[in-house]
Amino acid sequence: MTFIFVADPMCSWCYGFGKELTALRESFPEVALDVVVGGLRAGDTHVMTDADKQMRLGHWTRVENASGLPFNREALTARNGFVYDTEPACRAVVTARLLEPTADQLAIFRAIQHGFYAVGEDTTDGVSLAKLGSRELVRQGYTTTEEAFLKAWQSQESINAARADFVQARRWGISSFPTLLMSRDEEIFNISPGYASVDALRPRVQAIVGPRAVSAQ
Repeated sequence: MTFIFVADPMCSWCYGFGKELTALRESFPEVALDVVVGGLRAGDTHVMTDADKQMRLGHWTRVENASGLPFNREALTARNGFVYDTEPACRAVVTARLLEPTADQLAIFRAIQHGFYAVGEDTTDGVSLAKLGSRELVRQGYTTTEEAFLKAWQSQESINAARADFVQARRWGISSFPTLLMSRDEEIFNISPGYASVDALRPRVQAIVGPRAVSAQ
């Protein structure tokens, strides 16, 4: 059985949902997890106006109220000429997966999210993404450098792999993020088409997992 988290690291509701999904995994450690990046605004070229920023900050406030996670609003409002292109951040998640296939994909995803939303890093910039991605891989015990991560992020292999994720998300008919799927015996279940609390998610997953063995004391 595998959770399939279809999301974008620069989607604020995905940021909030990461906290709930982390708690869900603790409840079901026997279920593996894959991340498929959705490319929410991949390839966007629109320079954000002040009105755009205020609209997005409104979304952030709703996510903050629901999740309790921190947001660095000043970093967004102070950033001039910012283009909300989510492809680079999506590609960084995929790069980490290519570099270290056994790494915790959700932790990589959340590290990039934390860098953008809480710290105020520019996650459209390869150097910033290489710092965030390599730091999380090292924290997990893998050996890499910012330079190696950046080189891999710039590669055609990473570009193609990110595009393949975007295509897969569309093939599943997913157009909004986050979406949590679950695979069991080649069957796909839609656990959460949008943000949901861990308390709401547990019974949905339990119904698919079925009875669990109780260890003898």
